[in-house]
Amino acid sequence: MYTGQTVFSQLIDCLPAFQFRKCVERYQGNLGLKGYSCWDHFLCMSFAQLTYRESLRDIEACLRSLKSKLYHNGIHCKVSRSTIAYANENRNWRIYADFAHILIDEAKKLYINDKFEVELDETVYAFDSTTIDLCLSLFPWAKFRKHKGAIKLHTLLDLRGSIPSFIRITTGKVHDVNILDELIPEPGSFYVMDRGYTDFARLYRLTQCNAFFIIPAKSNLDFHRVISHTVDKSSGLRCDQVIALNGVKTSNLYPEKLRRIKYYDAETNKKLVFLTNNFSLQALIIAELFRCRWKIELFFKWIKQHLRIKAFYGTSENAVKTQIWIAVSTYLLVAIVKKMLKIELSLYTILQILSVTLFEKMPILQVLTNKDYPVQIYDNPNQLNLFNF
Repeated sequence: MYTGQTVFSQLIDCLPAFQFRKCVERYQGNLGLKGYSCWDHFLCMSFAQLTYRESLRDIEACLRSLKSKLYHNGIHCKVSRSTIAYANENRNWRIYADFAHILIDEAKKLYINDKFEVELDETVYAFDSTTIDLCLSLFPWAKFRKHKGAIKLHTLLDLRGSIPSFIRITTGKVHDVNILDELIPEPGSFYVMDRGYTDFARLYRLTQCNAFFIIPAKSNLDFHRVISHTVDKSSGLRCDQVIALNGVKTSNLYPEKLRRIKYYDAETNKKLVFLTNNFSLQALIIAELFRCRWKIELFFKWIKQHLRIKAFYGTSENAVKTQIWIAVSTYLLVAIVKKMLKIELSLYTILQILSVTLFEKMPILQVLTNKDYPVQIYDNPNQLNLFNF
């Protein structure tokens, strides 16, 4: 019989607790506190994410039913919904944001050698945003439209492993293209974006940083062809051109040449036109890289379905950002455990299993792989057997 740690405790052991304490000290998160620490708060909110709790009352009821087990799982104080609500409102959300970025760095190291659909040594990122609708009367700070509130989750996703490398949470009124100013381009990397990020001044900044972009061209783009390369139309390619911009403003914002590729997708019966500043890769690979952008759409769909980021436990900006960053940390923790234990199950399946086994005293590898660990029976015990004659 296994009498060691619970599954939840084994999960928490995978977190860098020392780094978390440094994040707390950076913002003095525990200053003046005697009971409910930032670590307790993080664990309670992570429990809520892993077990799909719907409300603060739900979290309180479940944790109090397990109060005899909480101390050995890292939660060292009595849990109440008022305490959690106060922490959501007042603990600096940047503590959890900084800790999530530490987990991002760990996850990227683990997934750096994962296979990618395109044989490419460079890192490929997809950049996009998703909108989370809110009630404007409950979240007056999250202004979006006249009678509607919303926040945006701007994400830079590493397509090798689907690990978010950059996340910014803004109100719904912030245009997507403005977040490009906050990116620090990596030389040699590819940034795949949709048409909404067309801003030639910002795209030229990527070029100056020796980074590459792939973006759909607008239908009203004013340009002239400089060179036209021959293409194999049986592969779906229709043209591969080197172009220059004609507009007075656009030609000043982006004074260099661009590459224009037209591709016909037989599956969707659509013609796609891309602009890129990479002139060395084959045109078909450029089209394939843009096709891989669908991974970020799947990522947004996945986190909305399987993490608690659509219904919030608090209404303030601090509470919303705290919940989202802890949800992202939970996603990264599961991704790290999956890679560390070399588990072939999907993240969805792992989350489903964890949701019903968190406080079971079983080896986590046994829980996630369904393998039995045989108990050794010794033929020669030290103590004499009284019933064998």
